[in-house]
Amino acid sequence: MELTAEQNIKEIVKNTNLKHVAVIMDGNRRWAKEKHLPSAMGHQKGVDSLRSTMRLCDEFGIKYLTVYAFSTENWNRKKEEVEFLMGLLAKTLLNELDDMHKENVKIKFLGDISQLNKNLIEIVRHSETKTAHNTGVNLNIAFNYGARDEIVHAVKSIIKEGLTCDNITEETISKHLYTKDIPDPDLLIRTGGEKRISNYLLWQLAYSEIYVTNAFWPEFDRKEFSKAIIEFEKRNRRFGK
Repeated sequence: MELTAEQNIKEIVKNTNLKHVAVIMDGNRRWAKEKHLPSAMGHQKGVDSLRSTMRLCDEFGIKYLTVYAFSTENWNRKKEEVEFLMGLLAKTLLNELDDMHKENVKIKFLGDISQLNKNLIEIVRHSETKTAHNTGVNLNIAFNYGARDEIVHAVKSIIKEGLTCDNITEETISKHLYTKDIPDPDLLIRTGGEKRISNYLLWQLAYSEIYVTNAFWPEFDRKEFSKAIIEFEKRNRRFGK
């Protein structure tokens, strides 16, 4: 019996041991501009794409999805846009947390959450606590995240613990990153066509396969995700060997 397209994708995920997909969700504003819409509409549509991608991960058998939602550099955007993005995060969590909990999603935030306003911090921490024991897709949201900032944070934590240079290994650093207990990404997908990493998971992406699509994030759908996974299957992962 011939496999369906969806079954083929599941088989690829299983056979390649694809566990963790990281995404740079780029192109919300350009998508909105092309359609003569305000940027806010692009960001809102981007939430829809995230929701569907998360569910596709569950369907395909991908255990970890890590998304770049707000970088440490994004504070330099217009005040109105920053405020909108903060409000969008709060609104999305408040409106969809119950559904995500029912779907067995485990939510974790990566980044310096302490810099957010008190109300948003409470919403973020509540979402993590409520879903902490779920066993479905692990949704990691990089918010107020920057890879260089993460590494500085890790170094400071190591120093505070009093470890000497002779006792510091790659494992030591990995255990002090925001992603401790999370396997490194197998595949990085960047939407929007730009070919750069943008200060995202610099340590963790050391041996990840990178896939860039010209589709803007609001356009990222089952077909685009499947194309990325099919391309991943073609890669010969040597891990430096």
